[in-house]
Amino acid sequence: MRQSLGYRAPEAQYTEPGPIVVGRRPGVVEEMVMIARMWRGWVRTEQANAYVAYITGTGLREYAATPGNLGCQMWTRDLGDGRTEVLTVSWWESRAAIVGFAGSDIEAAVFYPEDDEYLVDRETTVSHFEVAAAQAG
Repeated sequence: MRQSLGYRAPEAQYTEPGPIVVGRRPGVVEEMVMIARMWRGWVRTEQANAYVAYITGTGLREYAATPGNLGCQMWTRDLGDGRTEVLTVSWWESRAAIVGFAGSDIEAAVFYPEDDEYLVDRETTVSHFEVAAAQAG
């Protein structure tokens, strides 16, 4: 069990960054480059479940159907002030694969016809990150 006082993390050996190594099958190690795409918006808390269902049937479905998509999730967080923050996260083989979902301006957020019925605020751009390390449990 981790203790707050006197805890010392085990020494880690530093190695130069390189491609992500992910074992997809037992005993097999493969190299993978991955891009994470993240977008945030805010909905009324009483509409959060309905918005999750809506985005599951639109955005997440389109992510998953796009060649080069490696997975997607939607996260929610009740802010306690009547709003719920929503975050969509998707993983991609490359920035070029994201074009198949988002179009040529991959920095622009993609919105759906009923978003205005739910969103009280939104980011109009997305963030992209190179996944520097990953480990499966």
